[in-house]
Amino acid sequence: MNARYVFGVRLRLEPDRSDVSVEPATVETTISIEAPEPGADGWRFFRNTLWHGELSDHEYGCRLAEDWLERSGEIEAVDFRELRADEAYVEALKTEIAADLEAFNAETVTEALSKYLGSSIRVE
Repeated sequence: MNARYVFGVRLRLEPDRSDVSVEPATVETTISIEAPEPGADGWRFFRNTLWHGELSDHEYGCRLAEDWLERSGEIEAVDFRELRADEAYVEALKTEIAADLEAFNAETVTEALSKYLGSSIRVE
């Protein structure tokens, strides 16, 4: 099983030295974070962080990116791109969601996935 959360990040580069300049001062990059296996600690990251395939809290998304990059205060924007997963991961995810639909405030697995991930699941 393999899955990664993919985010676009825009960060500002600010040299500590006054004799150094950076052009462009803002750069964009892609961050991918390994998704925990369904049922393992942290597997509900998508439920706690996303809403309809978007970050539910911009400031929280920036704090996450700061932690991931160890660059405090330099993150300008973060956007969720997709959950990139293999078929085995998606099936395991569906099984875990089905076992606790109440936690997702949904009547079906499809509804739960749509609520949090929207159409941002790419099966590879």
